[in-house]
Amino acid sequence: MSTGVVVQDEVSDQFQDFKLKKGEQLRYFIYKIGKDKKSIEIEKKGTKDKTYDDFVADLPENDCRYGLIEVEFETDDNRETSKLVFISWNPDTASVRPKMLYSGSKEAIKAALNGVGIHINATDYSELDFEASILPVVKRFA
Repeated sequence: MSTGVVVQDEVSDQFQDFKLKKGEQLRYFIYKIGKDKKSIEIEKKGTKDKTYDDFVADLPENDCRYGLIEVEFETDDNRETSKLVFISWNPDTASVRPKMLYSGSKEAIKAALNGVGIHINATDYSELDFEASILPVVKRFA
């Protein structure tokens, strides 16, 4: 299902810098579909000193968003590493129309964020729990 929503150039440009650790040092991005319902734009950026909990706190409780975060963790063999994780936040409490729009537009932003191998869909806060839900998925890619 395609909605015709396009990704703003700024999203791709800043993602490339983020991926290559150029320019502004960030921990995460939160993206939203603009008021015109035609483009995906950057809503918030989290600086490098922010945590995963800050990222989750920046997601609206009753509305959909996309997020990209660099998750730092220790592997099972005690190496410090990090992975980029794309999260589609589509809470059960959101209205039907935004849920459909975000679900149908997800492939457009995933294509713009080329190279992110970990994609997680979350519909409630329990699916965003770091230790129980996120870390086990991320460790599979370490």
